[in-house]
Amino acid sequence: MADVDVTDAETPPSDRTRVRRLAKRAHYDEATVHAILDAGLLCHVGYVIDGQPYVTPTAHWRDGDYVYWHGSSASRMLRAQLNGISVCLTVSLLDGLVLARSGFHHSMNYRSVMALGQAELVDDPEAKVSALKHFVDKLVPGRWEDIREPTTQELKGTTILRLRLDEASAKVRTGPPVDDEEDYALPVWAGVLPLALQAGTPVADGRLPADTAVPKAVAGFRPG
Repeated sequence: MADVDVTDAETPPSDRTRVRRLAKRAHYDEATVHAILDAGLLCHVGYVIDGQPYVTPTAHWRDGDYVYWHGSSASRMLRAQLNGISVCLTVSLLDGLVLARSGFHHSMNYRSVMALGQAELVDDPEAKVSALKHFVDKLVPGRWEDIREPTTQELKGTTILRLRLDEASAKVRTGPPVDDEEDYALPVWAGVLPLALQAGTPVADGRLPADTAVPKAVAGFRPG
């Protein structure tokens, strides 16, 4: 696959977060890691139960130096992660298809983050409400102001975990294809096909009163 240089002289936070394959794409600075986590809506959390690896997709959000995820208190995944097992959380954003003059040099432009550590439980009711506010406003900024707050029973039925971003690294590819020098003369189209997440027209719930206006937070939503 082709490679594009990136300038990043930061030191990885640990040896196990060091990017070894195509290391020139690595970023270890907080700003890059945070920006990718904030732009993504979906993460994958990897963990091992009784020797069996699992990877679970779930929504995530970041607040300060922590990345959060949540689910039902009955979730086997969340109960297992509360027992102090190590987790690996990843976020990947696809920005484009890189079409080269040969199949070997086809690639993708992307931004990704990998974070390692042990999950912590967010148990204090006020902290849980604050975390859920960050989650809702991460999905659609300003949405929390339009909805009711969670009930005590809903809070009891929700488990919130967080991972401190002490061990996190980013990997980024940008730019055009990098072909073998002799292939640039070939009469083959090459370049980048950009890809982006796009919001469609809001579709109202069928039980919504007909005169209910679409709130500004929803009508003006733009991914990322």
